[in-house]
Amino acid sequence: MSSNKNTEPALWVERFADYLYSIACIQLNDKELAKDLVSETFLSALQNLEKFRGESSEKTWLTRILNNKIIDHYRKSSTRLKNLRHYLESSDEQFYQAFFEPSYLSDYHWKEKTSPVKNEQFTDYLITNGEFQLALEYCLKQLSPKLKPVFIAKFIHEDDSETICKEFEISPSNYWIIIHRAKLLMRACLEHKWLNESR
Repeated sequence: MSSNKNTEPALWVERFADYLYSIACIQLNDKELAKDLVSETFLSALQNLEKFRGESSEKTWLTRILNNKIIDHYRKSSTRLKNLRHYLESSDEQFYQAFFEPSYLSDYHWKEKTSPVKNEQFTDYLITNGEFQLALEYCLKQLSPKLKPVFIAKFIHEDDSETICKEFEISPSNYWIIIHRAKLLMRACLEHKWLNESR
């Protein structure tokens, strides 16, 4: 049986272009680049059509190709993660003082205004909530270029830490600092942009 028997390349653009473009826009915050990478995704898929074995849907397969191209883009953009160690060290105190009481930084005592909101609205149904999705897109776009690629690789692409460290040539300690900061910023942004505005 042919490995590409169940594929319909002629319908890819009609069926998947808008979906792939929206994914690329969220992760890249650059519409022209998003268009380019979606086009490259279709081209790459056509060139490797014989490798598609039907173990996943065409949509999932194309999305995986696009995500790999996005990671490649970030990895090859030398300015994105240049001087990462210096950036993390020089901004460490300023960053954490925005969230925690200065005299208790080592114990992570939250400032009252930045402490996590305990709310039953943060449940699995948010995955399909339209307003939350818009807020998520907005907050992803606000992340620093030095934090965003690693956050995306971890929480959107679901890559493991070892793979991410290798891809971006970062140390495990810097990886965990990036993830911790990005999670703090995303939580704060989502609470402000979605939770407060949805009340």
